[in-house]
Amino acid sequence: MQTQTQRTLASAASAAALALLLAACGTEGGSTGAGSGSDTVSPDLPVAGTHWTIGAVTVDGRRSAAPDGARVEFGADGRARGNSGCNTFGATVAVKGDTLTVSPQEITEMGCPEDRQRFETELVKAFTGPLKGKQEGEALTLTSPDGRNGLELTAEADLPLRGTTWKIDGLISGDTASSLPAGSGDKARLVLGADGRVSGNLGCNNFAATARVEGKTLTVEGPAATTRMMCTGPQMQLETKLYELLDGPLTYRLDHRTLTLTNAEGEGLGATADTATTGGTSEGAGGTGGQEPSASR
Repeated sequence: MQTQTQRTLASAASAAALALLLAACGTEGGSTGAGSGSDTVSPDLPVAGTHWTIGAVTVDGRRSAAPDGARVEFGADGRARGNSGCNTFGATVAVKGDTLTVSPQEITEMGCPEDRQRFETELVKAFTGPLKGKQEGEALTLTSPDGRNGLELTAEADLPLRGTTWKIDGLISGDTASSLPAGSGDKARLVLGADGRVSGNLGCNNFAATARVEGKTLTVEGPAATTRMMCTGPQMQLETKLYELLDGPLTYRLDHRTLTLTNAEGEGLGATADTATTGGTSEGAGGTGGQEPSASR
């Protein structure tokens, strides 16, 4: 049995622990009270719900420019999602004052050209651990405590469905998303014009069709007219798939700079805004020398 002295000491220890806990709570997320301005914690950096283009990363003091398509977004759920210019990645992010603590969690494993693979490795290293954030206008820099690693980010604006050149970069089947067939290239694109015309490239040939948008449904009134260029096997495989998809009603989901189109069976495509050609003509989107689609298949 506990003696009276033991019970007194335990009560004193509990009271001391409670006092420390209350003191800690009082200093987190705000000031400790009047006259303690030096202990005031700065407001959390407002990154939740924002989207950024990655301009460059610095690792061990060496700066590398980012490839096209490198970006990151910070969700309101404490998650960061992005693309290295090849693979997509995810991480958890805890924000306290002007410091973001990043814990990488997953990254896809698509094959990348050597230069993009090297940048991706540097990005993962730079976008890890505690990073001090500094925002000036549309620019945000994240820097490691020793100043040797960091990221340079620029705020992205949301893009509209119409007038944006959407680069097709994946296929969807139910809950599964996959990359385009190996060897099919990166020519597949589509543009929805203000005139109700959808056009672009199916991986080899240019195409054009009429389309209408009602609510969240994009209906392509096909079959689409296409050019008649010869294609490689992988290009033809992709072209056949896209030709079949772009015929009839599709549910679309627009998320900042990504677009998904799916049919009633859950088959569809994923696309990312191609900022290099957005606002241009369908020939710019197709990249096949300006050939006009001549006939439906």
